[in-house]
Amino acid sequence: MAKKRAREADGATEAPDKMVEDSDSSDDEDFDIVNVDFEWFNFNEKVDFLGTKSLIRQLFDVDANLFDVSALADLILSQSSIGSTVKTDGEESDPFAFVTALNVQEHRQKKPISQLIEYLSEKAKATESLAPIPELLASGQHVGLILSERLINMPSDIVPPLYTMLAEEIQDAVDDKEPYEFTHYLIVSKTYHEIESTLAEERKKKKGKQDAALYYFHPEDEVLQKYATAYGSYPFTKTDDAVADSKRAFQEMGVMPMGSMILIEASKFAGAVKAVGEYLSPPS
Repeated sequence: MAKKRAREADGATEAPDKMVEDSDSSDDEDFDIVNVDFEWFNFNEKVDFLGTKSLIRQLFDVDANLFDVSALADLILSQSSIGSTVKTDGEESDPFAFVTALNVQEHRQKKPISQLIEYLSEKAKATESLAPIPELLASGQHVGLILSERLINMPSDIVPPLYTMLAEEIQDAVDDKEPYEFTHYLIVSKTYHEIESTLAEERKKKKGKQDAALYYFHPEDEVLQKYATAYGSYPFTKTDDAVADSKRAFQEMGVMPMGSMILIEASKFAGAVKAVGEYLSPPS
């Protein structure tokens, strides 16, 4: 398993595992191999602000403007030993992925968390499968809000180490009497539907309306849902700000992103993390 650099607990500096990426090639037999070293780091307030902020915006898509994203990035960076960034060119480079867990109850008076509580509660109230979430967020229980995002072309192999190290760090923090003893974990993510371009509107009318299939930006979500108390997708508020249909005028299908929530009881989280590792880890 990959090792995280500069872990505060033990100062480990072991080199991470190497993941090999295949570059695009016009020939099925002749292709180039590009070696990429992925490294896991603690959050670093001096270098990770812009990269973390950018990934948060990607996670919340068109609704990111509803939050103080800068303040949320600062809050994430302030708890540097919980969660990780993934980089390819040393600690001073920009993160390509991150994961963190924020204590909703501990930070509920802070603007970025109060905004998120209100937003997620309203979305859950309008989505039947997410019905337990608003009451839980208002209950005063210690809910761990997991935020995780990565560049679209990042390999899913990086996900098991991210979640495994997160679970270990949370347990270490609990052992040190820090406020990370959660009753539940609420994972915020994204899904999408494929939608027909308006240029195909007449053909759509002839075929009749069909329910759009649901797809996952994060393949681990399909596994995490199996351990969930509640899960579901919801439409973004500012859908009018989405990419105009004219931008995909010559494509047969477009993509409609949606927000997603997965609620897992703390007692089931370790099993969920293990299952993600079994599903996404490369064969040995």
